Amino acid sequence: MTKISSMTTTDDTRFLLGGDLPVARMGFGAMRLPARGWEGPANDPETAVKVLRRAVELGVNHIDTAWFYFHEDIAANDLIRKALHPYADDLVIAAKVGPGRNPDGSWMDPADPRKLQDDVHRSLRELGRDHLDLVYLRLLPSQRATGPTAELFGALAELREQGLIRHLGISNVTTAHLDQALRTAPVAAVQNLYAVTHRPEPAVLDACTERGIAYVPFFSLDPLGRPEPVDTLARIAARHDASTAQVKLAWLLAQSPAVLPIPGTSSVAHLEENIAAAGLRLDDEALAELNALTDDPIDEE
Repeated sequence: MTKISSMTTTDDTRFLLGGDLPVARMGFGAMRLPARGWEGPANDPETAVKVLRRAVELGVNHIDTAWFYFHEDIAANDLIRKALHPYADDLVIAAKVGPGRNPDGSWMDPADPRKLQDDVHRSLRELGRDHLDLVYLRLLPSQRATGPTAELFGALAELREQGLIRHLGISNVTTAHLDQALRTAPVAAVQNLYAVTHRPEPAVLDACTERGIAYVPFFSLDPLGRPEPVDTLARIAARHDASTAQVKLAWLLAQSPAVLPIPGTSSVAHLEENIAAAGLRLDDEALAELNALTDDPIDEE
């Protein structure tokens, strides 16, 4: 794999997002703060606030969120604002637009350019910010055939030119989508599904590493209903005095200096376990064993 440019990494625990925002490589995903799943049950908002504050105490300064991360009247953006506003100068908040949900939780049709811009403004209001550090255009399955057209990605690029967005990203994409987006505006990050046992679109990680673009994997701890090699993971975890979740996260960090995991949780204990994985170094035998675990590349549409 091509090595990342020395200009985009400060050491093995930090990454210069977009070339100018130093972030700890282990971040935090806010999707699970409002509820355990889209249908619930709801989490305790006060506990969610404690999780966010503890994450920052532990050095996390990259938080991933979206306005459509909500359950009934509990919303991730509201929790982030309550817990962390006024924000630390070094805190990087990444938001996604593209999908949308109605108040009853049902999913909307794909957003058009105007709706994308409206959702950026909504995120700014909810978070209480005058700009967003990073905004992803997330493609829905129905859009993957055409990719981030100039019209869609260009709508976000317009807000970047206005100073409302610092950096742009794309999510749920192929290398063709990445190349198309780069013809419209710079891309600072890609957010795709990637985990030790299922790695769709592996070429995207290679492309990001080569170009110094952050690669932010999601669903890295969740098998998504697929069987996992429990015995193998448990054996490696025991040898390294770690949990299986920590092994999965340490494996991700070892794949490329561009990888920025964002494990999410509504538990302070699980948060502390996840953050501690940034200090875990797997031996060569473990890495080789884990590298061999993947199934065939899959289509997550």
